[in-house]
Amino acid sequence: MDNEDFRQGIAKAAQKDYKGAIDLFSRSLQADPYSAEIYYRRGLAYFDAGDIHNAISDYTRSIDLFSDGFEAHYARALARLGLKNLPGALADVDRAIMLNEKSASAYELRGILHRKQGKIDLALIDFKQAANLFLEKKDAESCRRCLEKVEQIKPKAPPPVETRSTLSPVTKTNPKGFYTALLDRAENGDLYGAMKEVEWALQLDDRDADAYCCRGLLRCKRGDDRGAISDFNQVLKLDADNATAYRNRGKLRSKMGDFGGAISDFNKALNANEDDALLLEARGKTYLDMGEYQKAVDDLTRALKIDPDRPTALLDRGLAFARLEEMQRAREDYQRAATKYCERGDWDNYQNALDRLKKLQAAPAPTERSSSENPLKQRLLMLVGGHWELAERLIEQAKYFYPGMPEDWYIEKIVYDLERDRDL
Repeated sequence: MDNEDFRQGIAKAAQKDYKGAIDLFSRSLQADPYSAEIYYRRGLAYFDAGDIHNAISDYTRSIDLFSDGFEAHYARALARLGLKNLPGALADVDRAIMLNEKSASAYELRGILHRKQGKIDLALIDFKQAANLFLEKKDAESCRRCLEKVEQIKPKAPPPVETRSTLSPVTKTNPKGFYTALLDRAENGDLYGAMKEVEWALQLDDRDADAYCCRGLLRCKRGDDRGAISDFNQVLKLDADNATAYRNRGKLRSKMGDFGGAISDFNKALNANEDDALLLEARGKTYLDMGEYQKAVDDLTRALKIDPDRPTALLDRGLAFARLEEMQRAREDYQRAATKYCERGDWDNYQNALDRLKKLQAAPAPTERSSSENPLKQRLLMLVGGHWELAERLIEQAKYFYPGMPEDWYIEKIVYDLERDRDL
């Protein structure tokens, strides 16, 4: 920045001549009124001079000019903390961490804010993350300061009543709440921080089944399917009846094409709780992928009796009904799913349900098709009872197994296979 007043202002601020710095920054802004950096620097000078309101005003102007400025968001969070505006400060520091997830100072500040709000679980997570980051930077004093804050607020564990435990010392008092907070944190965009925290817990206790389960779920979010399966395997070694581990490992095995292994996992979990709607829906989805459409309908129907407010189960059951050529039932399920998504304001899934419904409704009967249409398509349509969605499914399967062939080739092969199987 070619601005002598700006450079002199920085020098004045370094000498703690804040009034002189403010005057120079103000003159600098006359020459460059749209500089986010000058507003930020003048805000720092106001803050150091004790004029917090003007500092916040300058930080806000800097953010308006450059919304991705980490320094201005962090500085405004500090200033808002000085005014006891905890929600505003928390919003700023959350944004600062999104812009720079390696900032130890930002995590420490968020820990302070969470502590002041009484959110001790979240404060512990932030102070430990700050300690880790300070340690990476070889800032031992700051790391020690954060660890001292952890010790100050960490819940005191009761005396052990048994020698074996699968819970980490950090989380004995409220393990479910601790790991639920981590999963919420990941859901809100801080997957990196949540992962670092759960790995911290595993360093403290490598037999913490809840920690392995939490890390498995976080790895699922990150797309690390094999790593997640390894974690769920470890959970089941420590807790052989853990339904969450069975359900999620089953979903991953189904995704990887191991349908038999997935069904086995779902069955083991259902042995402990046969009325678990999540498990029934997951097993039904796997049966659908296997082509076991009636079994899929049975499981999804049971899931919906237990929990009728599951539009995903309605979509899957609708598809299973369509595969079984029960088109009216398929339409009803798609319509119910669309209604539920509409009521929730989930517009992407609402549109998906509508698209399925429209596609099903648009499939014409064989008599409605033009005589000039491809005769192979007419023959295929007759063989599938006039349900073009079923014909399209067969074409998709053929394309999967025999990629790169002309469209008529797939139709001809399906017609041949159907006629052969029916001895036509």
